[in-house]
Amino acid sequence: MLFLWRRKVQQLIQRLYNLPQKTWKWIQWKYYLFILTMKAILYNEFVNMGYSMEVLMEPMVWIVDHFTKVLGPILVGGVVTLTSSVVAIVYIIGLPYYWQKSPVLTCFLIVLGHWILINVTFHFIMAAITDPGTPPEGILISEAVSVCKKCIAPKSPRTHHCSVCNRCILKMDHHCPWLNNCVGHFNHRYFYMYMVYMTLGTVFIMTLGFEIAYKEIWLGGEMGGGLSDALDYVIEDNNSRQEEELEGYPVRVNGTHMMPVYGGTVGSPVLLEPSEEETERERRNYWYRFSIMYTGMLTTGVFFSLGGLATWHGRLISRGETSIEAHINKKETERLAKISQIYKNPYDFGMSENWRIFLGLLHGRGLWHILFPSRHPPIGNGLTWPNAIVSAASHNKMLHIA
Repeated sequence: MLFLWRRKVQQLIQRLYNLPQKTWKWIQWKYYLFILTMKAILYNEFVNMGYSMEVLMEPMVWIVDHFTKVLGPILVGGVVTLTSSVVAIVYIIGLPYYWQKSPVLTCFLIVLGHWILINVTFHFIMAAITDPGTPPEGILISEAVSVCKKCIAPKSPRTHHCSVCNRCILKMDHHCPWLNNCVGHFNHRYFYMYMVYMTLGTVFIMTLGFEIAYKEIWLGGEMGGGLSDALDYVIEDNNSRQEEELEGYPVRVNGTHMMPVYGGTVGSPVLLEPSEEETERERRNYWYRFSIMYTGMLTTGVFFSLGGLATWHGRLISRGETSIEAHINKKETERLAKISQIYKNPYDFGMSENWRIFLGLLHGRGLWHILFPSRHPPIGNGLTWPNAIVSAASHNKMLHIA
């Protein structure tokens, strides 16, 4: 009898031990059955993991696209407001400072500063209001490379669909929410030149404003009491907090320092408040230093962000590609490298020629079209593009025949 009970207990333990394995096999079987059922119902040989993830992410993409569309005008207003505030501070603080220092130097800085300001304003406005270009409707495209699945229309080379603008853009680089516009064939130069001149503007302000910030904040400047004095006061205030009362009368009343002076009857203190001129002077000093620190932090942030972005776009222009094409070319390079082949960008004519094409410095246009505002259009219509590989092959063939 005891033997039978022992055997039953061992069998029970063995079943409990095998239960997780059976449960896991059951879950696997149900999962495979579910996948088989879904494939039987929704089978499509073009369906893969990437397509499935794109379908699942479609609601999120829709929210981002519509949020960007609503946020665009707000960001444009923010750019205009912040830029105008910095320019106003430069006029109010920087101009009088350098005029007292040297009128001749100030005249030169006024010309240089307004040259940068005019270019920044012109290129920002043109980048924001210029249509980047879209394939025309009802006109046959001679070099269509694919069909847009959103527009159900043929796409020319270097054309991509913008989900925010809901249309195809010629030589699309990206959608810029700070411009509330796409960056494409007809406004790419305006966008890049805006970044370059804005970066130059921040360098101009930081270079000339360093002396003002150093004197007025760290050394106190002509208007008294700088940041170092304030730090010394905080240290002294913490050490002498217990000594701020004199015979029951506080030295600080409503945040204002009071000086107890004894006069009149014996033991009756008379508290003297600061005059209106001193109060106004302190308020003016506060906003003076706040404006300097605000300008310094804002221009520094813009310098690093726009400066880095302009540098990156400059590298793309040197290689004859847009930001979208950079990702495509990288994938193509990796794909062809696996089969021991080298990928060649068909729109790369060499660094100097790429810059000439991008800036439109052909047909007699020169450096003046870059240094000063110019509305000259880019090379080509954005529908057809010369092929660097074919051009090089034709050129070598002509040389061989000759």
